[in-house]
This record gives sequence, structure tokens and C-alpha cells, in this order.
Amino acid sequence: MIDFIIKKASKRNKKLRISLSAPSGAGKTVAALKLAYGICGDWSKIYMIDTERESGSLYADMGDFNILNLRAPYSPQRYIKAIQNCEQAGAEVVIIDSITMEWSGSGGCLEIQQAAGSDYKAWGIVTPMHNAFIDAILSSKAHVLCTVRRKEDYALEPDATGKLRVKKLGLGEEQRSGFNYEMDVVFEIDQATHLATISKDRTNAIKEPEFFITETTGETLMNWAKSGASNNLDEALEYLRKADCKEDVNLIVNEYKE
Repeated sequence: MIDFIIKKASKRNKKLRISLSAPSGAGKTVAALKLAYGICGDWSKIYMIDTERESGSLYADMGDFNILNLRAPYSPQRYIKAIQNCEQAGAEVVIIDSITMEWSGSGGCLEIQQAAGSDYKAWGIVTPMHNAFIDAILSSKAHVLCTVRRKEDYALEPDATGKLRVKKLGLGEEQRSGFNYEMDVVFEIDQATHLATISKDRTNAIKEPEFFITETTGETLMNWAKSGASNNLDEALEYLRKADCKEDVNLIVNEYKE
């Protein structure tokens, strides 16, 4: 019986997981749509889960993409069901705009925790639900782009000459800490300039320190995801020759679905 599958490292059929973080008004939704089109090249294969009071429809002139309007309660379970519905409809790219509501929106994780007692024991209920939401993103058959609101504040501080200058204070995303660890790329978009920087990058595909997110950005990331393929068919056949039970075959099929 085969206990484990060991195969060559490959990005073949890699599905991208991308986060776009910015304060309100910075252009997260437009940037996500441009990325999505660059990734798949077909507006009809792009599905947006819109939690922002149907604001996604304001960008219908960009292309013939699809919208699933998700309203309160913004529980992890309802997000998961929305992702599954988009997959079943044939989505190649799913945009979740935004994931903030899953955490702090009406019926989201923070409200669930409060309703369960507002103590550490209540997190024993909320954490598995939130983890299931993260797993739904990571295991999706589609590329998944997540927008997330970022809190920001400003303060007056003296510069080297003693003059007061406005300094922007980043206060982090409105999501549970650690979410960005699961992403391949994390874009942070400046509210004033709409320029993006990268705070996390597994791809090393984009070299510019600041840039506008365009369709070309999505194409670049997709080229990275498709590169480095190994001969998976030969590997799968070699394991099948060693298989001696139904469980072995199921294990091999799950590892080599493509």
C-alpha cells in the first residue's frame, strides 16, 4: 500500500490566491477586475462576490463579468456557499469584494463571537468556522482574488527641520491576523495615488517597487503560475504501477487530478 505521494515540485495548474488591501476609495475593485481579466482573458469567466451593497455593478462597463450579491448575514458559511456557487457556474476567477465583512460585518465572525459569550471559549466556535472559510479560498478550483479594507489614520509629526508634517499611520487590514500568510501575493494600494506596492510575494514576478495594477499585472502572475511544469503524467503512471488496492488509486487520482 502507498502511504505517501512524493512528486517533483511544480506550479502546473497552480491557482492564484491574491489579496488587495487598501482603504475605501483607493480602487480595490477596479484593480481586482483588471487583474482577473489579465489572468483569464475572458470577462464571462470572472465572478464577483459583491458584499459592498451592489457597488460592483458600477463597473459593468469594464466587461461582461458576473456578480453574486452577498448580503447580511456575512457568516463564513454564507461566504463558502457563495464561492461554491461561483465554481459550479464555471468561474475561472472569483473576486471576493470584500472579505472584511466575513470578519467584522453584520453576522460575521466578531458578531458570532459576541453572541457566543464574548470570551475565549467563544473563539472555539468561531475559529473553526473562519478556518473553513480560509480553506474554501485555498482549495477553490478557481483563481481567487480577495479585496480587504485597511484602516488608516494620520498624525502631525515634526520633520528634521522642526516643521509639522502629515504622517500616514497604517493600522492593518480589517480581517483576522494571519490571513495574508495564505496568499501568493499581497498588494497594498495607496488611497491618494492609487499606486500599488507588494508586501508579500511568492512569485517574484513583478519587479517594480510602485506601479498601477493593470491587465498586464494579471498576465504576468498567470505566466508565473503556468511555468515550471513537470512530467506529471509519467509520475502518475509510475505510482499506478505500484498501486495494489483501491485506496492507492484514489490517493494517486487526488494528487494528479489534472
